[in-house]
Amino acid sequence: MSSLYRSALLLPVFMAATAASLCGADPAPGDITTVKRLIVLQKEMSTVTKDGKTVSVVTEVPIKIEQIITLNPKACAVVICDMWDNHWCASAAKRCDVLAKKAGPVVEAARKAGMTVIHCPSDCMGFYADHPARKRAQAVKVTPPPAAKDLPNPPLPIDDSDGGCDDAGPSKQFRAWKKQHDAIGIDADKDYITDDGKEVYSILADRGIKTVIVMGVHTNMCVLNRTFAIKQLRKWDVDCLLVRDLTDTMYNPKMKPLVAHDAGTNLVIDYIERYWCPTILSFHMPAAKK
Repeated sequence: MSSLYRSALLLPVFMAATAASLCGADPAPGDITTVKRLIVLQKEMSTVTKDGKTVSVVTEVPIKIEQIITLNPKACAVVICDMWDNHWCASAAKRCDVLAKKAGPVVEAARKAGMTVIHCPSDCMGFYADHPARKRAQAVKVTPPPAAKDLPNPPLPIDDSDGGCDDAGPSKQFRAWKKQHDAIGIDADKDYITDDGKEVYSILADRGIKTVIVMGVHTNMCVLNRTFAIKQLRKWDVDCLLVRDLTDTMYNPKMKPLVAHDAGTNLVIDYIERYWCPTILSFHMPAAKK
């Protein structure tokens, strides 16, 4: 995809409520105005000459657009996907450390605004077995999800078949994590901890959640494919928004399409915006006071 369609207006996710006038209506008290970005296919017509005849040809061109939307925080949940304390790939662990430290204040502010916070560190439920947030997730009334929709699943724009690690030397895969990164606080009185998609769906149903805001790692793997993450939620007809500046990709620049790591991440974000859900930027607001 050309750089033309990569250009974006660097607008914060959460803007002042005065911007709501751009939506055509004032938001309700406490509502939040945000900008979502997605890719749509726009039909363009051109003419070509073939065998001495001029014919019209219609092509579909991907266009990146932004739309201002209003969200009710009480109808939103933040799902934090696999922001672990460590990773078998050293370079991935370093990037996750940076992301977690950025995500911590964002999560705290989201909670203060009234959003439900669901921590989803896969494979770590044993560590949190006695945590009130884990018990809260287990105690939620079970709501079976609907039959999963059969949605198109195009191939990724990057080759991650080698595991996606870009360490200088070879790295052996193993379970290096035991808990979520400590930079992301867990409120024992309000939050939920789970790594089960059906538990997440029950939480959403129980709390009347309409929109799930997803952040975490790794965009091409867990963020798309976990039972609590984007593909499965979309198959259950749950609206999702990916926080594109709080995610990373397991991609080795030595693999196709042979681009830098950040460029590989952006390709996957483009893929998500086109096929799965819009994206937003993390909100620019101070950390909530404890």
